[in-house]
Amino acid sequence: MTAMFEDLISDALIPLAGGDVDTPCATADPELWFAQSPADVEFAKALCATCPAVQLCLAGAKERQEPWGVWGGELFERGVVVPRKRPRGRPRKNAA
Repeated sequence: MTAMFEDLISDALIPLAGGDVDTPCATADPELWFAQSPADVEFAKALCATCPAVQLCLAGAKERQEPWGVWGGELFERGVVVPRKRPRGRPRKNAA
C-alpha cells in the first residue's frame, strides 16, 4: 500500500513546482493517512491543512474515486467523504 500511496502523491504533486514541494504526506509515515485511530485520522487531517497541495490532492482523490484514507484534508470511507472516523466497536448504550 505504501508504494501505491507514494505514486499517487507524486502524480498529484507534479503540477506544483514540478513536484518538488515539501508536503506532510511525503515526510510523515504513510500509514498515518490510513489510520484506524480517530485521533490519528484527525492528526492527518490537521497536517493536510498546512499543505500547499491540499485542494489539488482533494480534487485528485475525488476524480480517482479513492475508497478510503485521508486525502486533501478529508476522510474518505467507502468512496464517500465523512466528517470523522468512528471508533471501532459498537456504540455505547445510553443509560436510562
